[in-house]
Amino acid sequence: MIEMIKVRVPATTANVGPGFDCLGIALNLYNNFYFEEIEEGLKIEGTDREFQNEDNLVFQSMKKTFDKIGYKYKGIKILIEDNIPISRGLGSSAACIVGGVVGANRLAGDVLSKEELLKIATEIEGHPDNVAPALFGGMTAAIYENGKVYFSKINITEGLKFYALVPNFRLSTEKARSVLPQNIPYKDGVYNVGRTALLISSLVNGEFHLLREACKDKLHQNYRGKLIDDYDEIIKICEDIGVVGVFLSGAGPTIMALDKEGVYIKEKFEREFSRLNATWKVYELSIDFYGAKVEEVQL
Repeated sequence: MIEMIKVRVPATTANVGPGFDCLGIALNLYNNFYFEEIEEGLKIEGTDREFQNEDNLVFQSMKKTFDKIGYKYKGIKILIEDNIPISRGLGSSAACIVGGVVGANRLAGDVLSKEELLKIATEIEGHPDNVAPALFGGMTAAIYENGKVYFSKINITEGLKFYALVPNFRLSTEKARSVLPQNIPYKDGVYNVGRTALLISSLVNGEFHLLREACKDKLHQNYRGKLIDDYDEIIKICEDIGVVGVFLSGAGPTIMALDKEGVYIKEKFEREFSRLNATWKVYELSIDFYGAKVEEVQL
């Protein structure tokens, strides 16, 4: 049997409404990455041929980590199991980055701490709002300033279900950023600061009835919503169903609806979605409190 290292990395939802570029939550939908050091070369399986080369994000993340450590490897074999939808605002690129840095660190003998891995992952991604929860699990607040990552885990009260409403089309982060304004009114900044504070407090204290207002935002969601087919209709459906909160997941196009555990609304979404322009899939998810996990397996 061949021994390999397996790294399981959760999907993430970033921004969480008003927490633009700083808040993120890990969810129980996972990509699995298997790593093996081989005699020479690079072998990548489980992904399209166009990604089976040295430009692969998982391998690039491994290479950067090896370089930081000073580890000299012979060759690398990577097997990828993709479950997180790509370019949908669920942290698929962050999962690849975290999988690569964690896998490389384990192959090199676990030389670096999780905090050091977070810094490397943030350098690659450019911002920490997805990679922090992907690595540490749960909900995190994180910022990146002058080459240093400042982050904190937020102890959310359990009891929420996350309904990821995922369309059959992609939206690149670059395109989603291109529609954002260069400057914002002062009052919009104040609007978001207040709701970010309320959001965190309500999640910590289990005051879920406050989430509908706390998830509102004036910095990005209204601008990005114009790029998403059915956006206004989806928000209206969420309000009609009575979910406790709704926000754009990351840069979109996935829309995240929140409701209390024990309330079963997946079928309601599916019935309503049958009349929309795009095809939407509903993922019923919970918070992953652990983040990236490593184990040795035999294949």
